[in-house]
Amino acid sequence: MEGSDDRSRQGRCVMGSAIETLGYPSRTAAVVALRAQGLTTRVIAAKVGIDPKTVSALENSASRASVAGNRTRRCSNSVEFDYALREQLRRHARVRDLSVEALARLILETVVYSDLVDAVLDDGKAGA
Repeated sequence: MEGSDDRSRQGRCVMGSAIETLGYPSRTAAVVALRAQGLTTRVIAAKVGIDPKTVSALENSASRASVAGNRTRRCSNSVEFDYALREQLRRHARVRDLSVEALARLILETVVYSDLVDAVLDDGKAGA
């Protein structure tokens, strides 16, 4: 087994070992983090330097590991948008390489965390 440690130290991929990617401890961690940022499969694949099908495989692997290990608690909140609103957001999402959902989440987070709700609504109910 000493030889495998030598191969690992030389930067070669050893079967089953994590490959540090984009500052994350593994490609899987990088893919999951980039997806959480709302990036598309195509963009993730380009950033990580892998095939888009590998992106999906790594996400599936991470999902199975998460469910099996019960390591994360998922919160499933959703907001429904009508078709016209989604279409308005789509072009803005596309130029930012985000999904419509990720763009909507980013807009909502920005408004809330920057305390801009009253300014955006401008409905005279500030601080209510």
